Amino acid sequence: MGKDKLRKFRENLSFECFVQPEFDEVFRRDYRLKGHWRSDFFHNDRPIVLELGCGKGEYTVALARQDPQRNFIGIDIKGARMWRGAKTATESRMPNVGFLRTRIEFINGLFAEGEVDEIWITFPDPQLKTRRAKKRLTSPLFLEYYARILRPGGVIHLKTDSKHLYAYTNEVIRRFGLPCEVSEPDIYGSGFADEVLSVKTAYEQRFLGMGLPITYTRFRLDGRRDFPWFDWEEDEKLEKDNEQERLAGR
Repeated sequence: MGKDKLRKFRENLSFECFVQPEFDEVFRRDYRLKGHWRSDFFHNDRPIVLELGCGKGEYTVALARQDPQRNFIGIDIKGARMWRGAKTATESRMPNVGFLRTRIEFINGLFAEGEVDEIWITFPDPQLKTRRAKKRLTSPLFLEYYARILRPGGVIHLKTDSKHLYAYTNEVIRRFGLPCEVSEPDIYGSGFADEVLSVKTAYEQRFLGMGLPITYTRFRLDGRRDFPWFDWEEDEKLEKDNEQERLAGR
């Protein structure tokens, strides 16, 4: 491990906005802040917004600057990346920003039922292999996680360059009859992007430079708690196409 990465790991622990539970504090048990993020961490009773897979935390920080009346928590497992957002929030003295280093699979041990008001998912790994579909952050497995922590009527936002993930998420919404408020395949080309959606992460800048359209989906779970798994035919088609391209390239 590089010295700079180790330095960032150490510095993360000095930031008041940075929380890094030990594995045995969250694995199959409830973390001490579960149900107490407002009172014990933010020291207010304002709404809580999560950014899942926050990377460097650009979106978390930008959203918090735009809306100081809400609390924002960026979640990721990559501590060296999160260092940038945590350092910016610390230097800018932003009391409504937190960063939580953990696996998203542990989220139900970290937040209580109805404790979260909104979820942002920005440029996650689309997990294009069929066998990894369960790891998609909009898969039925993860929707069951979110259903336990989102307040009634809480919104989920997905912003991605992946046409496959965008289509998959819309299929999930259709299959489960979820209320979909927005499904926009090109937020910049259509002029749909507002001040919030125009926030650009490092990944987004790269994708825009490649000429890729940026998609946006906003939906709610509407009180649904069960999301049975299903196999999407487009996943199998994509995998077959990729295999054919691989063999043709030999």
